[in-house]
Amino acid sequence: MSGTIRRLELAGPADVAPDVEGFLRALGGAAWLRVPGRDRSRARMVATLLHGNEPSGVRAVHAWLQTAVRPAVDVHFFLGAVEAALAPPGFAYRSLPGRADLNRCFRAPFRGAEGAVAREALALLDAAGPEAVVDLHNNTGHNPPYGVTPVLDVAARRLVGLFAERLVHSRLRLGALTEAARERCPSVTVECGRVGDPAADAVAHRGLARFLEAERLELERDPAQALQILADPVRVRARDGVRLAFADRPAAGADLTVRQDIDRHNFERLGPGAPIGWAERNTWPLEANDEAGRDVSRELFGWIDGMLRTRRDLIPIMMTTDPSAALQDCLFYVVRELEEAEPGPVDG
Repeated sequence: MSGTIRRLELAGPADVAPDVEGFLRALGGAAWLRVPGRDRSRARMVATLLHGNEPSGVRAVHAWLQTAVRPAVDVHFFLGAVEAALAPPGFAYRSLPGRADLNRCFRAPFRGAEGAVAREALALLDAAGPEAVVDLHNNTGHNPPYGVTPVLDVAARRLVGLFAERLVHSRLRLGALTEAARERCPSVTVECGRVGDPAADAVAHRGLARFLEAERLELERDPAQALQILADPVRVRARDGVRLAFADRPAAGADLTVRQDIDRHNFERLGPGAPIGWAERNTWPLEANDEAGRDVSRELFGWIDGMLRTRRDLIPIMMTTDPSAALQDCLFYVVRELEEAEPGPVDG
């Protein structure tokens, strides 16, 4: 990642390689692509591949570019971690070994090569002036499609409703693109589903077509379908230095062994005493930071009947059984469901 984003204008399918891998090889690195729309006075932006091991978004973009459909307005596509996606065996690395996670670099001080790309992408975003931004991702665990927004408002519900039936309102500040973009225009992240699942590719493709081809997004009007709203995520991760494993029994040499079927409980309400895994009693293995930065792990989990278990009702999302993803990012998030009568916050 050189710190320079390649910029291209695409006139039609002839400008796009027939396969996704060839498309990415032709780009070589981070790229900003523009496709002229029917209404040249407005624009929308789609970001994808900010993590190199999450291909549903770029597959949807590539497939849509081959349709020769002219979008309703100018469209700007930002493809971020292209080099990580291309590294053998392909779509295997969230970020290149030893390199920063690009989707944690969209805030000052913009350090290193990834920070330079993030800063340049934000400058291009400002120049494009889109009416909305959608960032397409995958999960490494079993998850239904859902959206994430830093601001819970009608525009966010409308955008996520193009793709999914669940919406997570997160006021955590991780340095993600959509956090920075939301200061400029409505912006959401869409988690399309599990990596490698054709259903996730279909979610990305179907929603992308809706986003790009609609004459008006009607961001001031609620979507027709009701969304399940989840809020206040707490980020649960293994403490630094903890040796982590996933297995169906305590793993030799591991400080924390998480159940290998744990991701089957994503978006499920777990009651007190639900088993998470096994841990050495002489070392507390978790930290769970809320939006204020407080570690609430001991409020959520404890040693009960010889296992690490939940202390109270909670809803986990984004649970993974990939050790690399868990150590690079987190084990999962804990959220609460927003009651229908409960007013949601309208700002970040």
